[in-house]
Amino acid sequence: MISTEHTDRLAAITVFGEFTLADYKEFEELVNYKIQFNGALDLLFDLREMAGFTLDVAWEEIKFSRQHAHDFRRIAVLTEDQWLTWSAWVSQFFVDAEVRVFNDESEARSWLAAGEAPQAVP
Repeated sequence: MISTEHTDRLAAITVFGEFTLADYKEFEELVNYKIQFNGALDLLFDLREMAGFTLDVAWEEIKFSRQHAHDFRRIAVLTEDQWLTWSAWVSQFFVDAEVRVFNDESEARSWLAAGEAPQAVP
């Protein structure tokens, strides 16, 4: 199961229990919509409550990352799991985004906010 929240420039996804293909498709739909109407965005993945993921999710993630290699600015991953940290590091090879792993949500959100493009002054 996943929970999502979003603004114009941020999509935040929290995973609870097993991350299934249906969950990933929900994430993809949200991100595709946001990219279409708002351009490049930041992602926040909270994986602290994730129990695991199915093999089809791993395959879908690879395809999605390749398809959207230039559509993300910053990606923050919340986890204390070493394998997920390693996976986040490897994912940097597939996307142009800056990817960081955090233990603390407020630090992750601050880092994402610091990377926001400055607003034009009229």
